[in-house]
Amino acid sequence: MTAPTCPFALDPFVNDLEGETNALLDAGPLVEVELPGGVTVWSVTHHAEARALLTNPRLVKDIEQWGAWQRGEIAPDWALIGLANPGRSMLTVDGPDHRRLRTLVAQALTPKRVEQMRTRIAALTDELLTKLADTPEGEVVDLKAEFAYPLPMYVVSELMGIDEAHLPRLKVLFEKFFSTQTPPQEVLATLIELGGLMAKTVEAKRAEPGDDLTSALIRASDGGDHLTDEEIVNTLQLMIAAGHETTISLIVNAVVNLSNHPDQLALVQAGDASWEAVVEETLRYSTPTSHVLIRFATEDVPVGDKVIAKGEALIVSYNAIGRDPRQHGDSAGAFDITRPSPIRHIAFGHGPHVCPGAALSRLEATVALPALYSRFPALTLAVPATELKNKPVVTQNDLFELPVRLS
Repeated sequence: MTAPTCPFALDPFVNDLEGETNALLDAGPLVEVELPGGVTVWSVTHHAEARALLTNPRLVKDIEQWGAWQRGEIAPDWALIGLANPGRSMLTVDGPDHRRLRTLVAQALTPKRVEQMRTRIAALTDELLTKLADTPEGEVVDLKAEFAYPLPMYVVSELMGIDEAHLPRLKVLFEKFFSTQTPPQEVLATLIELGGLMAKTVEAKRAEPGDDLTSALIRASDGGDHLTDEEIVNTLQLMIAAGHETTISLIVNAVVNLSNHPDQLALVQAGDASWEAVVEETLRYSTPTSHVLIRFATEDVPVGDKVIAKGEALIVSYNAIGRDPRQHGDSAGAFDITRPSPIRHIAFGHGPHVCPGAALSRLEATVALPALYSRFPALTLAVPATELKNKPVVTQNDLFELPVRLS
């Protein structure tokens, strides 16, 4: 990829994520970029600067601080509006309100509670792998559709108390939610329908509470924590969206990385490297989340020789950050599960808004991957890795499909 122009337009079709990542890294720690739809923001691309900005109190999540939003320059049917302004939840507030909402979610995702889910995750994994074992020998199967997608979707829907009957429709809606190619006339309709499905879940759990996070949020609200219905609905939608997309890409990217590095697959299969190392190196090298939207400057924020001016917006380019040689050395551009540990990446964020579901995503991957390769040790890609195509989702490192042969 040639040197980026200013602003550097992110490819809405994600045709060359590797080249785009390298170009952003080379352009410096703070790069002016153009999001799909012609929306210009800043992007932080280096590790040290990202850590500093993610804890800077002058950068907030309140979209009302965005000058372009105030001036009416952001269309209500902008393809990424659901990610930039998903409604009031712990993702979009700061300070005491953020701590209030986040504390309630964290109470349901304690390390003990997450570890208790291991048995259920293992059972779901076994069910999916048993179904895959019926595939005729040599036949190509889409491992994303048949394994990497349903596992985290089942896990997070059970965690949140989502009726399984809603899952097929939710798959369609979240495809539109994340895509840069959703027609403008469908953007708002998608958000409305998603909100309606979440509201139905809240209504059902008010009538018949269960051992799930939605019921816990309702009980906390009834007990005096003052959650509004909007906050409960938006938190539910946020947890479903983040809780399945990240883990899908983590599992898919790990399989691609191991397929491209059979020597390292041999190490982990022989017990000479750990599956935890595979997961952490995948999180660093091929971060599931490419770019996270969006923070807004309440005052001028200098970054090196540039300034994020008051009212301007910032995104966090995690794919570039994970490849930063200033943090990970000259081999930052290589996948290497023997890299000295711990691998100090920030793939799940940093600071107050660090992902509360990181432990659950790691657990799912460290259960799913060894089980997959134990059942199908000769698993290989059915096409060259260069033929794998990213979906038109600038925020996620997300493939259309992962065709493999199991034996």
